[in-house]
Amino acid sequence: MAENEEPFRRGMVIMAHPDDAEWSCSGTVARWCAEGWDVVYVLCTDGSKGSSDPEMTSEKLVKIREKEQRDAGNVLGLKDVVFLGYPDSYLEATLELRKDIAREIRRYKPDVVIVGSPGRDIERGYYVSHPDHLAAGEAALSAIFPTARDRLTFPELLDEGLEPHNVREVWVAGGGDNSDQFVDVEAYMDTAVKALKAHKSQVDQENSGEWFRQGRIDTGKKVGMAYAESFKRIPFG
Repeated sequence: MAENEEPFRRGMVIMAHPDDAEWSCSGTVARWCAEGWDVVYVLCTDGSKGSSDPEMTSEKLVKIREKEQRDAGNVLGLKDVVFLGYPDSYLEATLELRKDIAREIRRYKPDVVIVGSPGRDIERGYYVSHPDHLAAGEAALSAIFPTARDRLTFPELLDEGLEPHNVREVWVAGGGDNSDQFVDVEAYMDTAVKALKAHKSQVDQENSGEWFRQGRIDTGKKVGMAYAESFKRIPFG
């Protein structure tokens, strides 16, 4: 951020599923909210497939996961949580998804947007990127630039009263060795873990906090912080 620019006041996190943001960046979000930012989550899918319980239905799970995400948002202090409602596990980086994301960017006018990576990571054996994550990352980046910025793209958004908006920075979560933005989240770990554990249908209540903290410890060691979250920063303008 240039010295003469207005400080950042609005943030947005765009992810595929309920709980993705908590795993990815809830320490940073907790910090932003504590510092007085308006922060909005945009979740692309309805989370309707995340259960191995034979008694569970997608219809039930949608309601459960929406409540869990709103509970997590209340813990963090979010301004709003937007559910785009695309079916879980079937997400594609379509023009329709791009438009729906651009709509929320124009509506809430974030200065900084956190997104997931659109690139598949085959190095980490325990986690080969979920296709919904790839689609959400690609659609989000495309919505930020150029769709939300360009007046003549999806002119129906203008008819809705949504003027173009220029996002000032994008932070890609999970940047790995390419990360160049590190956020000190030591003071916000308890809040972040509490938000994560709000996803009771998805998160191991006994062990998830330890896993979460250890990941932030490992990241912090790279830059001399006790606990840190890392991103690849992409400035615009």
